Amino acid sequence: MIFQNLLFLTFVLMKFTLGKDEKLKSRKLIEQLFAEGKRVKSFPLQLIYLQISHHSEFPIKVGFSVPKRMVKLAVDRNRIKRMMREVYRKNKYLISENIKEPYIFMFIFTAKDELKYDDLEETFKKVFTKFLSKIEEDG
Repeated sequence: MIFQNLLFLTFVLMKFTLGKDEKLKSRKLIEQLFAEGKRVKSFPLQLIYLQISHHSEFPIKVGFSVPKRMVKLAVDRNRIKRMMREVYRKNKYLISENIKEPYIFMFIFTAKDELKYDDLEETFKKVFTKFLSKIEEDG
């Protein structure tokens, strides 16, 4: 009984991670994403996505960006990226359970001011639903 509970807890805890294999680091993939990717927007977030096979056990490779021309201070840009990664980490199950092919994502923050965590989380959920409806349309 204890062993089963431990396995269940391990599975639940492992589900909400954002490991090295899930991060988009390849320059080739990033260039291809910006060249061929499709976009979904919900202010202040923009999601660029591309359905492409990659060498990862996870269905989605993801990157986060806060442009310097929008947020001047590096401290603020880094804080926003940390919040974006955290919101994605906690809510990625909304997407990963509903897709079948591998994708690469880039989330771009397009506002000049920092958002509160709850507002950012709500925006992420809107972007996720727009993304899912758009890939359903495309078939």
